[in-house]
Amino acid sequence: MKLLTGGCLCGEIRYEISADPGPSRVCWCRDCQRIASNGTVNVLFPSNAIRITGTPSGHDKKADSGNLVTRRFCATCGSHLFSDSTGRPGLTVVRIGTLDDPSAIKPSTNIWVASAPHWACVDQSLERFDGPPAAAAPAKT
Repeated sequence: MKLLTGGCLCGEIRYEISADPGPSRVCWCRDCQRIASNGTVNVLFPSNAIRITGTPSGHDKKADSGNLVTRRFCATCGSHLFSDSTGRPGLTVVRIGTLDDPSAIKPSTNIWVASAPHWACVDQSLERFDGPPAAAAPAKT
């Protein structure tokens, strides 16, 4: 296991992750498109393996899946960092682009592809779900 680090654009929020990554996905749901103007690239980690310095703001919304999702972001620069879902207790989504080394994790799956715009660059070599993904197993800490 390699220690992963990351943070927001302005540096007010930093984090360290001390666990192996779980599933990594490109999400094309409409909520992710709204926060990123594109699909978002995400990876799951056990929530208790993430140490955050700084205090992210949060926004709660019911997702297309029916789960309540809390998206956490920097109130100063607006960088979207994490999200937690009632459908994945104990797991936190980390936006791969906020890692100090975003190449450290490669997505393996496209999800909610049926919601992607016609111009989306969907990697055909990755596993694909037109809607939500199969259930994720927790990563080991």
